Amino acid sequence: MDQPAAKPSFKKILVIDDNPTDRYIAKRMAEKHNFAEEIILYESARKALEYIQSLEEEPHLLPQFIFLDINMPDMNGYEFLDEYSKISETIKTNCIIMMITTSIHPEDLKRAENNPSVIRFLNKPLNKEKFGIIEQNFSSKKKSS
Repeated sequence: MDQPAAKPSFKKILVIDDNPTDRYIAKRMAEKHNFAEEIILYESARKALEYIQSLEEEPHLLPQFIFLDINMPDMNGYEFLDEYSKISETIKTNCIIMMITTSIHPEDLKRAENNPSVIRFLNKPLNKEKFGIIEQNFSSKKKSS
C-alpha cells in the first residue's frame, strides 16, 4: 500500500534566477523534497519585485522564502535588495531572502551577510541538504493551509 505523501514543509517559495537550468533544478529539487506547496519562478528580478509588491494587501499570499540569484541582467540581486529595502514592512516581515549563487568571491558572501534582508547565502544548486538546513532553522515560519 502506498504511503500518503507528506505535507510540504512550506506554503510558497519564489525563485529569482535568470538561468533557466538553475530555475528548473531549484523547482525540481523543491518538488522532489516536498519543500513547498507552490513554487513561483521568475527570470527577472524586476518582475519578481513587482509580483511581491502586488501581494502587499494579501500578505498570506506572499512567498515565505525568496531564493535570489546575484548575477542577473537588467537588475542583479543586490539592486533587487536595494529596491526591496524600500518596500513595506508587511512584505519584509513575511518573506525570508536567501541569496543563491555559483560565485565563490568572498566579497559576494560579505556583501550578502551585511544586508539585513538576507538571512543566508547558499551556493547553487539547491538540494536536499540545503532544504533540510532551511527546514531545521525556519520551521517556525511554517504556515498551515
